[in-house]
Amino acid sequence: MTEIERESMEYDVVIVGAGPAGLSAAIRLKQLDADLEVVVLEKGSEVGAHILSGAVLDPVGLDALIPDWKEKGAPISVVVKEDNFLMLSEKGGFRIPNFPMPPLMNNHGNYIVSMANVCRWLAEQAEELGVEIFPGMSCSELVYGENGEVKGVVAGEFGLQKDGSQGPSYEPGMVLYGKYVFLSEGVRGSLSKQVIAKYDLAKDADVPKFGLGMKEIWDIDPAKHKEGTVTHTMGWPLGSNAGGGSFIYHTENNQVFIGFVVHLNYKNPHVFPYMEFQRFKHHPKIAELLEGGKRVAYGARAITEGGWQSIPKIVFPGGALLGCSAGLVNVPRIKGNHNAMLSGKAAAEAAVDALKAGRASDELTAYETDLRSGPIAKDLKRVRNVKPIWSKWGLMASLALGGFDMWVANLTGWNPLGTFKHGKNDAQSTGKAADYAPIEYPKPDGKLSFDRLTNVSFSATNHEEEQPCHLQLADAGIPVDVNLPEYAEPAQRYCPAGVYEVIRDDDGSNPRFQINAQNCVHCKTCDIKDPSQNITWAIPQGGEGPNYPNM
Repeated sequence: MTEIERESMEYDVVIVGAGPAGLSAAIRLKQLDADLEVVVLEKGSEVGAHILSGAVLDPVGLDALIPDWKEKGAPISVVVKEDNFLMLSEKGGFRIPNFPMPPLMNNHGNYIVSMANVCRWLAEQAEELGVEIFPGMSCSELVYGENGEVKGVVAGEFGLQKDGSQGPSYEPGMVLYGKYVFLSEGVRGSLSKQVIAKYDLAKDADVPKFGLGMKEIWDIDPAKHKEGTVTHTMGWPLGSNAGGGSFIYHTENNQVFIGFVVHLNYKNPHVFPYMEFQRFKHHPKIAELLEGGKRVAYGARAITEGGWQSIPKIVFPGGALLGCSAGLVNVPRIKGNHNAMLSGKAAAEAAVDALKAGRASDELTAYETDLRSGPIAKDLKRVRNVKPIWSKWGLMASLALGGFDMWVANLTGWNPLGTFKHGKNDAQSTGKAADYAPIEYPKPDGKLSFDRLTNVSFSATNHEEEQPCHLQLADAGIPVDVNLPEYAEPAQRYCPAGVYEVIRDDDGSNPRFQINAQNCVHCKTCDIKDPSQNITWAIPQGGEGPNYPNM
Protein backbone atom coordinates (compact mmCIF):
# COMPACT_ATOMS: atom_id res chain seq x y z
CA MET A 1 0.00 0.00 0.00
CA THR A 2 1.37 3.40 -0.97
CA GLU A 3 2.14 5.63 1.99
CA ILE A 4 -0.08 8.71 2.04
CA GLU A 5 1.79 11.95 1.42
CA ARG A 6 0.57 14.82 3.54
CA GLU A 7 1.51 18.44 3.82
CA SER A 8 2.62 19.54 7.26
CA MET A 9 2.68 22.60 9.50
CA GLU A 10 4.70 23.19 12.64
CA TYR A 11 3.52 24.79 15.87
CA ASP A 12 4.81 25.18 19.37
CA VAL A 13 1.68 23.62 20.84
CA VAL A 14 -1.06 21.65 19.09
CA ILE A 15 -4.33 21.37 21.04
CA VAL A 16 -6.97 18.77 20.14
CA GLY A 17 -10.44 19.88 21.21
CA ALA A 18 -11.98 23.34 21.65
CA GLY A 19 -13.68 22.71 24.96
CA PRO A 20 -13.04 24.68 28.16
CA ALA A 21 -9.74 22.89 28.85
CA GLY A 22 -8.25 23.25 25.38
CA LEU A 23 -9.31 26.86 24.93
CA SER A 24 -8.06 27.79 28.39
CA ALA A 25 -4.69 26.27 27.56
CA ALA A 26 -4.55 28.18 24.28
CA ILE A 27 -5.40 31.47 25.97
CA ARG A 28 -2.87 30.99 28.77
CA LEU A 29 -0.10 30.07 26.33
CA LYS A 30 -0.56 33.31 24.43
CA GLN A 31 -0.97 35.35 27.61
CA LEU A 32 2.45 34.15 28.73
CA ASP A 33 4.21 34.36 25.37
CA ALA A 34 2.53 36.19 22.50
CA ASP A 35 5.09 34.83 20.04
CA LEU A 36 4.14 31.18 20.51
CA GLU A 37 2.49 29.40 17.58
CA VAL A 38 -0.64 27.74 18.95
CA VAL A 39 -3.36 25.88 17.08
CA VAL A 40 -6.65 24.39 18.31
CA LEU A 41 -8.31 21.64 16.27
CA GLU A 42 -12.03 21.02 16.81
CA LYS A 43 -13.98 18.11 15.31
CA GLY A 44 -17.34 19.91 15.58
CA SER A 45 -18.65 22.04 12.74
CA GLU A 46 -18.02 25.09 14.91
CA VAL A 47 -16.70 25.73 18.39
CA GLY A 48 -19.45 24.70 20.79
CA ALA A 49 -21.22 22.33 18.39
CA HIS A 50 -20.18 19.30 20.46
CA ILE A 51 -20.23 20.93 23.90
CA LEU A 52 -22.89 19.54 26.23
CA SER A 53 -22.86 20.28 29.93
CA GLY A 54 -25.45 21.00 32.65
CA ALA A 55 -24.18 23.55 33.55
CA VAL A 56 -23.72 25.39 36.78
CA LEU A 57 -20.31 26.99 36.48
CA ASP A 58 -18.02 27.61 39.42
CA PRO A 59 -16.14 30.67 38.10
CA VAL A 60 -12.89 29.87 39.93
CA GLY A 61 -11.20 28.65 36.73
CA LEU A 62 -12.35 31.62 34.69
CA ASP A 63 -11.37 34.03 37.46
CA ALA A 64 -7.83 32.64 37.35
CA LEU A 65 -7.63 32.75 33.56
CA ILE A 66 -9.44 35.98 32.61
CA PRO A 67 -10.11 37.99 35.80
CA ASP A 68 -12.01 40.70 33.90
CA TRP A 69 -14.34 38.27 32.11
CA LYS A 70 -17.42 40.27 33.11
CA GLU A 71 -16.04 43.43 31.50
CA LYS A 72 -15.10 41.44 28.43
CA GLY A 73 -18.71 40.36 27.93
CA ALA A 74 -18.62 36.66 28.78
CA PRO A 75 -22.07 35.06 28.30
CA ILE A 76 -22.31 34.38 32.03
CA SER A 77 -25.02 36.36 33.78
CA VAL A 78 -27.55 34.07 35.50
CA VAL A 79 -26.49 33.93 39.14
CA VAL A 80 -27.73 30.99 41.21
CA LYS A 81 -30.33 32.37 43.62
CA GLU A 82 -31.93 29.22 45.01
CA ASP A 83 -30.50 25.74 45.61
CA ASN A 84 -32.88 22.77 46.04
CA PHE A 85 -32.21 19.07 46.67
CA LEU A 86 -35.19 16.73 46.31
CA MET A 87 -35.61 13.04 47.13
CA LEU A 88 -38.37 11.73 44.86
CA SER A 89 -40.82 8.90 45.31
CA GLU A 90 -43.08 7.84 42.45
CA LYS A 91 -45.86 10.29 43.30
CA GLY A 92 -44.18 12.80 45.57
CA GLY A 93 -41.00 13.40 47.49
CA PHE A 94 -39.43 15.76 49.98
CA ARG A 95 -36.81 18.46 50.03
CA ILE A 96 -33.49 17.68 51.69
CA PRO A 97 -32.48 20.68 53.84
CA ASN A 98 -29.36 22.52 52.70
CA PHE A 99 -27.81 22.99 56.13
CA PRO A 100 -26.51 19.39 56.64
CA MET A 101 -24.58 19.57 53.39
CA PRO A 102 -20.90 20.53 53.28
CA PRO A 103 -20.26 24.09 52.05
CA LEU A 104 -18.72 22.73 48.83
CA MET A 105 -22.25 21.68 47.78
CA ASN A 106 -23.50 25.28 47.93
CA ASN A 107 -24.09 26.79 44.50
CA HIS A 108 -24.41 30.41 45.59
CA GLY A 109 -21.83 32.46 43.74
CA ASN A 110 -22.02 30.11 40.77
CA TYR A 111 -23.72 30.73 37.43
CA ILE A 112 -26.16 28.84 35.20
CA VAL A 113 -24.57 28.84 31.75
CA SER A 114 -24.57 27.33 28.31
CA MET A 115 -21.03 25.93 28.12
CA ALA A 116 -21.38 25.81 24.33
CA ASN A 117 -21.76 29.59 24.34
CA VAL A 118 -19.04 30.05 26.95
CA CYS A 119 -16.68 28.08 24.70
CA ARG A 120 -17.65 30.20 21.70
CA TRP A 121 -16.72 33.26 23.74
CA LEU A 122 -13.45 31.68 24.92
CA ALA A 123 -12.61 30.97 21.28
CA GLU A 124 -13.06 34.66 20.49
CA GLN A 125 -10.68 35.56 23.31
CA ALA A 126 -8.14 33.04 22.04
CA GLU A 127 -8.32 34.30 18.46
CA GLU A 128 -7.85 37.89 19.61
CA LEU A 129 -4.57 36.72 21.17
CA GLY A 130 -3.48 35.11 17.90
CA VAL A 131 -4.48 31.49 18.44
CA GLU A 132 -5.42 29.65 15.24
CA ILE A 133 -8.66 27.67 15.63
CA PHE A 134 -9.78 25.21 12.97
CA PRO A 135 -13.29 23.75 13.45
CA GLY A 136 -14.46 20.81 11.38
CA MET A 137 -11.02 19.21 11.72
CA SER A 138 -11.11 15.70 13.15
CA CYS A 139 -7.78 14.41 14.40
CA SER A 140 -7.67 10.84 13.14
CA GLU A 141 -4.12 9.79 14.04
CA LEU A 142 -1.25 10.56 16.35
CA VAL A 143 2.18 11.03 14.82
CA TYR A 144 5.13 9.61 16.75
CA GLY A 145 8.81 10.47 16.74
CA GLU A 146 11.81 8.15 16.59
CA ASN A 147 11.83 7.60 20.35
CA GLY A 148 8.11 6.91 20.64
CA GLU A 149 7.18 10.42 21.68
CA VAL A 150 4.06 12.16 20.34
CA LYS A 151 5.12 14.67 17.71
CA GLY A 152 1.81 15.74 16.19
CA VAL A 153 -1.56 14.72 14.77
CA VAL A 154 -3.16 14.02 11.41
CA ALA A 155 -6.16 16.29 10.92
CA GLY A 156 -8.67 16.96 8.18
CA GLU A 157 -8.76 13.63 6.35
CA PHE A 158 -11.90 13.47 4.19
CA GLY A 159 -13.36 11.28 1.47
CA LEU A 160 -12.73 7.75 2.65
CA GLN A 161 -15.35 5.31 1.40
CA LYS A 162 -17.22 2.74 3.48
CA ASP A 163 -14.60 0.06 2.88
CA GLY A 164 -11.79 2.42 3.93
CA SER A 165 -10.55 3.06 0.40
CA GLN A 166 -9.94 6.52 -0.96
CA GLY A 167 -12.92 7.94 -2.78
CA PRO A 168 -12.84 10.30 -5.77
CA SER A 169 -12.91 13.37 -3.51
CA TYR A 170 -10.33 12.05 -1.05
CA GLU A 171 -8.33 14.63 0.89
CA PRO A 172 -5.39 13.22 2.89
CA GLY A 173 -5.45 15.92 5.56
CA MET A 174 -2.37 17.48 7.09
CA VAL A 175 0.17 16.64 9.75
CA LEU A 176 0.32 19.32 12.42
CA TYR A 177 3.52 18.99 14.40
CA GLY A 178 3.86 20.40 17.88
CA LYS A 179 6.66 20.60 20.40
CA TYR A 180 3.86 19.59 22.74
CA VAL A 181 0.43 18.11 21.96
CA PHE A 182 -2.44 18.67 24.37
CA LEU A 183 -5.38 16.26 24.23
CA SER A 184 -8.54 17.95 25.47
CA GLU A 185 -11.07 15.75 23.68
CA GLY A 186 -13.52 15.38 26.55
CA VAL A 187 -14.71 12.06 27.95
CA ARG A 188 -13.26 8.90 26.37
CA GLY A 189 -11.49 10.76 23.56
CA SER A 190 -10.23 8.46 20.84
CA LEU A 191 -6.63 9.77 20.87
CA SER A 192 -6.59 10.03 24.66
CA LYS A 193 -7.64 6.39 24.91
CA GLN A 194 -4.74 5.46 22.62
CA VAL A 195 -2.06 7.30 24.60
CA ILE A 196 -3.39 5.99 27.92
CA ALA A 197 -2.94 2.47 26.53
CA LYS A 198 0.37 3.09 24.71
CA TYR A 199 2.15 4.63 27.68
CA ASP A 200 0.26 2.61 30.33
CA LEU A 201 -0.76 5.86 31.99
CA ALA A 202 -3.48 4.21 34.08
CA LYS A 203 -1.29 1.52 35.66
CA ASP A 204 -1.32 3.19 39.09
CA ALA A 205 -4.91 4.49 38.89
CA ASP A 206 -8.20 2.89 39.84
CA VAL A 207 -10.56 1.87 37.04
CA PRO A 208 -12.30 4.74 35.23
CA LYS A 209 -16.00 5.20 35.97
CA PHE A 210 -18.63 7.00 33.93
CA GLY A 211 -22.20 8.21 33.83
CA LEU A 212 -24.50 8.97 30.92
CA GLY A 213 -25.90 12.49 30.96
CA MET A 214 -28.91 13.37 28.81
CA LYS A 215 -30.22 16.92 28.51
CA GLU A 216 -33.13 18.81 27.02
CA ILE A 217 -33.73 22.53 26.79
CA TRP A 218 -37.33 23.61 27.32
CA ASP A 219 -39.18 26.87 26.77
CA ILE A 220 -41.63 26.99 29.66
CA ASP A 221 -44.57 29.09 30.81
CA PRO A 222 -43.11 32.40 32.10
CA ALA A 223 -45.37 32.12 35.16
CA LYS A 224 -43.51 28.96 36.19
CA HIS A 225 -40.04 30.26 35.42
CA LYS A 226 -37.73 31.24 38.30
CA GLU A 227 -34.46 32.48 36.85
CA GLY A 228 -31.46 31.38 38.91
CA THR A 229 -33.16 28.37 40.54
CA VAL A 230 -31.13 25.16 40.71
CA THR A 231 -32.81 21.85 41.57
CA HIS A 232 -31.21 18.42 41.84
CA THR A 233 -33.18 15.24 42.45
CA MET A 234 -32.36 11.69 43.51
CA GLY A 235 -34.42 8.54 43.97
CA TRP A 236 -37.34 7.82 41.62
CA PRO A 237 -37.43 6.56 38.91
CA LEU A 238 -34.06 4.82 39.21
CA GLY A 239 -34.50 3.32 42.67
CA SER A 240 -32.23 0.34 43.13
CA ASN A 241 -31.83 -0.24 39.38
CA ALA A 242 -29.07 2.34 38.95
CA GLY A 243 -27.38 5.29 40.57
CA GLY A 244 -27.98 8.77 39.26
CA GLY A 245 -30.32 11.72 39.42
CA SER A 246 -31.50 14.83 37.67
CA PHE A 247 -30.82 18.53 37.35
CA ILE A 248 -33.23 21.36 36.54
CA TYR A 249 -31.68 24.77 35.97
CA HIS A 250 -33.78 27.88 35.32
CA THR A 251 -31.72 29.99 32.95
CA GLU A 252 -32.62 33.17 31.08
CA ASN A 253 -35.36 33.72 28.46
CA ASN A 254 -37.92 31.51 30.25
CA GLN A 255 -35.87 28.41 29.54
CA VAL A 256 -34.91 25.49 31.73
CA PHE A 257 -32.09 23.04 31.24
CA ILE A 258 -33.40 19.65 32.34
CA GLY A 259 -31.06 16.71 32.50
CA PHE A 260 -30.79 13.18 33.78
CA VAL A 261 -27.65 11.25 34.72
CA VAL A 262 -27.45 7.46 35.00
CA HIS A 263 -24.32 5.92 36.45
CA LEU A 264 -23.08 3.36 33.93
CA ASN A 265 -22.13 0.73 36.52
CA TYR A 266 -25.72 -0.53 36.65
CA LYS A 267 -26.06 -4.32 36.77
CA ASN A 268 -29.45 -4.98 35.21
CA PRO A 269 -28.86 -5.01 31.42
CA HIS A 270 -32.56 -4.31 30.87
CA VAL A 271 -32.11 -0.76 32.23
CA PHE A 272 -32.92 1.76 29.51
CA PRO A 273 -31.32 5.07 30.60
CA TYR A 274 -33.03 7.19 27.96
CA MET A 275 -36.46 5.89 28.93
CA GLU A 276 -35.67 6.48 32.62
CA PHE A 277 -35.13 10.13 31.66
CA GLN A 278 -38.40 10.28 29.75
CA ARG A 279 -40.31 8.60 32.58
CA PHE A 280 -38.79 11.04 35.08
CA LYS A 281 -40.48 13.98 33.34
CA HIS A 282 -43.89 12.51 34.20
CA HIS A 283 -43.28 12.87 37.94
CA PRO A 284 -45.97 15.28 39.21
CA LYS A 285 -43.42 17.90 40.32
CA ILE A 286 -41.62 17.83 36.97
CA ALA A 287 -44.69 17.49 34.76
CA GLU A 288 -46.24 20.54 36.44
CA LEU A 289 -43.19 22.60 35.49
CA LEU A 290 -43.03 21.42 31.87
CA GLU A 291 -46.72 21.25 30.93
CA GLY A 292 -47.55 23.89 28.36
CA GLY A 293 -43.89 24.21 27.47
CA LYS A 294 -41.89 23.08 24.46
CA ARG A 295 -38.73 21.01 24.15
CA VAL A 296 -36.32 22.84 21.82
CA ALA A 297 -33.05 20.86 22.03
CA TYR A 298 -31.72 17.44 23.05
CA GLY A 299 -28.31 15.89 23.50
CA ALA A 300 -26.33 13.32 25.45
CA ARG A 301 -22.78 12.85 26.68
CA ALA A 302 -20.85 10.49 28.91
CA ILE A 303 -19.48 12.00 32.14
CA THR A 304 -16.31 11.01 33.97
CA GLU A 305 -17.19 9.82 37.48
CA GLY A 306 -14.08 8.04 38.74
CA GLY A 307 -12.78 11.12 40.49
CA TRP A 308 -9.45 11.47 42.26
CA GLN A 309 -8.45 7.80 42.43
CA SER A 310 -9.18 7.18 38.73
CA ILE A 311 -7.05 9.99 37.29
CA PRO A 312 -4.30 8.41 35.18
CA LYS A 313 -0.84 9.82 34.80
CA ILE A 314 -1.64 12.96 32.79
CA VAL A 315 1.65 13.56 31.00
CA PHE A 316 3.38 11.46 28.37
CA PRO A 317 6.37 12.01 26.08
CA GLY A 318 5.38 14.98 23.95
CA GLY A 319 2.05 15.88 25.49
CA ALA A 320 -0.59 15.95 28.19
CA LEU A 321 -4.21 15.09 28.97
CA LEU A 322 -6.47 18.00 29.92
CA GLY A 323 -9.95 18.31 31.43
CA CYS A 324 -12.30 15.37 31.00
CA SER A 325 -9.66 13.50 29.01
CA ALA A 326 -7.99 13.21 32.40
CA GLY A 327 -11.28 12.76 34.31
CA LEU A 328 -11.57 15.85 36.52
CA VAL A 329 -15.32 15.96 37.32
CA ASN A 330 -16.37 16.49 40.92
CA VAL A 331 -19.25 13.98 41.05
CA PRO A 332 -21.24 15.22 44.09
CA ARG A 333 -21.01 18.81 42.83
CA ILE A 334 -21.80 17.68 39.24
CA LYS A 335 -19.10 20.06 38.06
CA GLY A 336 -15.99 19.70 35.95
CA ASN A 337 -15.74 22.81 33.81
CA HIS A 338 -13.84 24.77 36.46
CA ASN A 339 -11.27 21.98 36.81
CA ALA A 340 -11.01 21.68 33.02
CA MET A 341 -10.09 25.36 32.81
CA LEU A 342 -7.63 25.09 35.67
CA SER A 343 -5.98 22.08 34.04
CA GLY A 344 -5.61 23.93 30.73
CA LYS A 345 -4.04 26.87 32.52
CA ALA A 346 -1.61 24.65 34.46
CA ALA A 347 -0.58 22.67 31.37
CA ALA A 348 0.06 25.88 29.46
CA GLU A 349 2.24 27.27 32.23
CA ALA A 350 4.29 24.07 32.34
CA ALA A 351 4.70 24.11 28.55
CA VAL A 352 5.83 27.75 28.46
CA ASP A 353 8.46 27.09 31.12
CA ALA A 354 9.67 24.04 29.19
CA LEU A 355 9.84 25.87 25.88
CA LYS A 356 11.75 28.77 27.46
CA ALA A 357 14.25 26.22 28.77
CA GLY A 358 14.72 24.86 25.25
CA ARG A 359 12.85 21.64 25.92
CA ALA A 360 10.38 19.88 23.59
CA SER A 361 8.56 16.55 23.26
CA ASP A 362 9.31 15.44 26.81
CA GLU A 363 7.08 15.01 29.85
CA LEU A 364 5.65 18.15 31.43
CA THR A 365 6.13 16.94 34.99
CA ALA A 366 5.38 20.39 36.42
CA TYR A 367 1.81 20.05 35.11
CA GLU A 368 1.40 16.68 36.81
CA THR A 369 2.73 18.16 40.06
CA ASP A 370 0.34 21.11 39.86
CA LEU A 371 -2.68 18.88 39.29
CA ARG A 372 -1.71 16.50 42.11
CA SER A 373 -1.09 19.24 44.68
CA GLY A 374 -2.99 22.37 43.58
CA PRO A 375 -6.63 23.52 43.49
CA ILE A 376 -7.83 20.57 41.38
CA ALA A 377 -6.47 18.14 43.95
CA LYS A 378 -8.14 20.08 46.77
CA ASP A 379 -11.47 19.97 44.93
CA LEU A 380 -11.40 16.26 44.08
CA LYS A 381 -9.65 14.60 47.02
CA ARG A 382 -12.23 15.64 49.59
CA VAL A 383 -15.15 14.08 47.64
CA ARG A 384 -13.36 10.95 46.46
CA ASN A 385 -15.38 8.41 48.43
CA VAL A 386 -18.92 9.51 47.51
CA LYS A 387 -19.11 7.62 44.20
CA PRO A 388 -17.54 4.30 45.29
CA ILE A 389 -19.71 4.20 48.43
CA TRP A 390 -22.79 4.82 46.27
CA SER A 391 -21.71 2.04 43.90
CA LYS A 392 -21.09 -0.47 46.71
CA TRP A 393 -23.90 0.24 49.16
CA GLY A 394 -26.40 2.53 47.46
CA LEU A 395 -27.67 6.08 47.67
CA MET A 396 -28.53 6.30 51.38
CA ALA A 397 -25.11 5.00 52.44
CA SER A 398 -23.49 7.48 50.12
CA LEU A 399 -25.49 10.34 51.62
CA ALA A 400 -24.61 9.29 55.16
CA LEU A 401 -21.06 7.91 54.96
CA GLY A 402 -20.02 9.96 51.96
CA GLY A 403 -21.51 13.09 53.53
CA PHE A 404 -19.60 12.45 56.77
CA ASP A 405 -16.37 11.93 54.85
CA MET A 406 -16.92 15.14 52.84
CA TRP A 407 -17.69 17.16 55.97
CA VAL A 408 -14.53 16.08 57.76
CA ALA A 409 -12.42 16.60 54.62
CA ASN A 410 -13.97 20.03 54.12
CA LEU A 411 -13.10 21.05 57.71
CA THR A 412 -9.68 19.40 58.06
CA GLY A 413 -8.43 18.44 54.58
CA TRP A 414 -8.33 14.80 55.76
CA ASN A 415 -10.62 12.00 54.58
CA PRO A 416 -11.35 9.77 57.60
CA LEU A 417 -12.48 6.91 55.35
CA GLY A 418 -9.23 6.88 53.40
CA THR A 419 -9.70 6.05 49.72
CA PHE A 420 -12.34 3.57 48.63
CA LYS A 421 -11.75 1.54 45.47
CA HIS A 422 -14.30 1.44 42.66
CA GLY A 423 -14.00 -2.29 41.97
CA LYS A 424 -15.19 -3.33 38.52
CA ASN A 425 -15.29 -1.02 35.52
CA ASP A 426 -18.70 -0.19 34.05
CA ALA A 427 -18.59 -2.88 31.35
CA GLN A 428 -17.66 -5.56 33.89
CA SER A 429 -20.49 -4.41 36.17
CA THR A 430 -23.15 -5.54 33.68
CA GLY A 431 -25.01 -8.62 34.87
CA LYS A 432 -26.54 -11.46 32.88
CA ALA A 433 -30.03 -10.86 31.49
CA ALA A 434 -31.37 -14.10 32.96
CA ASP A 435 -30.63 -12.85 36.49
CA TYR A 436 -32.78 -9.74 36.19
CA ALA A 437 -36.38 -9.02 35.34
CA PRO A 438 -37.07 -7.00 32.18
CA ILE A 439 -38.34 -3.47 32.84
CA GLU A 440 -41.54 -2.20 31.25
CA TYR A 441 -41.33 1.45 30.28
CA PRO A 442 -44.35 3.63 29.45
CA LYS A 443 -44.68 4.70 25.85
CA PRO A 444 -43.67 8.36 25.27
CA ASP A 445 -46.67 10.64 24.96
CA GLY A 446 -45.12 13.13 22.51
CA LYS A 447 -45.80 16.01 24.90
CA LEU A 448 -43.55 15.52 27.92
CA SER A 449 -41.71 12.43 26.73
CA PHE A 450 -40.41 11.53 23.28
CA ASP A 451 -39.01 8.57 21.39
CA ARG A 452 -35.27 8.59 20.77
CA LEU A 453 -35.28 9.28 17.06
CA THR A 454 -37.60 12.25 17.46
CA ASN A 455 -35.36 13.68 20.14
CA VAL A 456 -32.19 13.04 18.13
CA SER A 457 -33.64 15.28 15.42
CA PHE A 458 -33.43 18.08 18.01
CA SER A 459 -29.66 17.58 18.26
CA ALA A 460 -29.14 18.48 14.57
CA THR A 461 -26.95 15.40 14.19
CA ASN A 462 -25.65 14.57 10.74
CA HIS A 463 -23.08 12.16 9.29
CA GLU A 464 -22.09 11.50 5.70
CA GLU A 465 -23.13 7.89 5.16
CA GLU A 466 -20.51 7.07 2.51
CA GLN A 467 -17.61 6.83 4.93
CA PRO A 468 -16.20 4.09 7.16
CA CYS A 469 -18.43 3.43 10.16
CA HIS A 470 -16.88 5.23 13.13
CA LEU A 471 -18.39 2.67 15.52
CA GLN A 472 -16.04 -0.23 15.08
CA LEU A 473 -16.66 -3.82 16.18
CA ALA A 474 -13.63 -5.89 17.14
CA ASP A 475 -15.68 -9.02 16.36
CA ALA A 476 -18.83 -8.61 14.25
CA GLY A 477 -20.27 -11.85 15.65
CA ILE A 478 -20.24 -10.89 19.32
CA PRO A 479 -23.45 -8.77 19.40
CA VAL A 480 -25.67 -11.64 18.25
CA ASP A 481 -23.60 -14.64 19.40
CA VAL A 482 -22.65 -13.37 22.89
CA ASN A 483 -24.33 -10.13 23.91
CA LEU A 484 -27.83 -11.08 22.75
CA PRO A 485 -28.18 -14.41 24.60
CA GLU A 486 -26.20 -13.38 27.67
CA TYR A 487 -27.10 -9.70 28.13
CA ALA A 488 -30.18 -9.19 25.88
CA GLU A 489 -27.82 -6.99 23.81
CA PRO A 490 -27.88 -3.87 25.99
CA ALA A 491 -26.57 -1.63 23.18
CA GLN A 492 -30.22 -1.43 22.08
CA ARG A 493 -30.93 0.39 25.35
CA TYR A 494 -27.81 2.11 26.68
CA CYS A 495 -27.36 4.19 23.51
CA PRO A 496 -29.33 7.46 23.95
CA ALA A 497 -29.58 7.99 20.19
CA GLY A 498 -30.95 4.69 18.86
CA VAL A 499 -27.73 3.83 17.01
CA TYR A 500 -27.84 0.10 17.74
CA GLU A 501 -30.65 -2.27 16.81
CA VAL A 502 -31.22 -6.01 16.69
CA ILE A 503 -33.44 -6.63 13.67
CA ARG A 504 -35.18 -9.89 12.83
CA ASP A 505 -37.28 -11.48 10.13
CA ASP A 506 -41.06 -11.19 10.43
CA ASP A 507 -41.26 -14.47 12.32
CA GLY A 508 -38.69 -13.29 14.89
CA SER A 509 -35.87 -15.42 13.55
CA ASN A 510 -32.46 -14.55 12.10
CA PRO A 511 -31.37 -11.73 14.45
CA ARG A 512 -28.88 -9.23 12.99
CA PHE A 513 -27.03 -6.37 14.62
CA GLN A 514 -27.53 -3.06 12.86
CA ILE A 515 -25.51 0.13 13.45
CA ASN A 516 -27.23 3.39 12.49
CA ALA A 517 -24.06 5.46 12.76
CA GLN A 518 -25.72 8.55 11.30
CA ASN A 519 -27.71 8.93 14.56
CA CYS A 520 -24.61 9.07 16.79
CA VAL A 521 -24.41 12.09 19.11
CA HIS A 522 -20.80 11.24 20.09
CA CYS A 523 -21.65 10.42 23.71
CA LYS A 524 -19.14 7.47 23.80
CA THR A 525 -21.41 5.32 26.02
CA CYS A 526 -21.01 2.30 23.74
CA ASP A 527 -17.23 2.44 24.07
CA ILE A 528 -17.67 2.37 27.85
CA LYS A 529 -20.64 0.11 28.67
CA ASP A 530 -20.54 -2.70 26.08
CA PRO A 531 -20.15 -5.79 28.31
CA SER A 532 -17.82 -7.50 25.84
CA GLN A 533 -15.80 -4.31 25.26
CA ASN A 534 -16.30 -4.99 21.57
CA ILE A 535 -17.11 -1.45 20.38
CA THR A 536 -14.52 1.25 19.74
CA TRP A 537 -15.71 4.78 19.11
CA ALA A 538 -13.45 6.21 16.41
CA ILE A 539 -13.48 9.69 14.93
CA PRO A 540 -15.76 10.36 11.94
CA GLN A 541 -15.03 13.05 9.37
CA GLY A 542 -14.70 16.57 10.71
CA GLY A 543 -17.77 18.72 11.17
CA GLU A 544 -20.08 15.75 11.67
CA GLY A 545 -22.15 14.69 14.64
CA PRO A 546 -24.43 16.94 16.67
CA ASN A 547 -24.72 20.68 16.17
CA TYR A 548 -25.76 21.88 19.60
CA PRO A 549 -26.90 25.51 19.69
CA ASN A 550 -26.95 26.43 23.39
CA MET A 551 -26.07 23.25 25.29
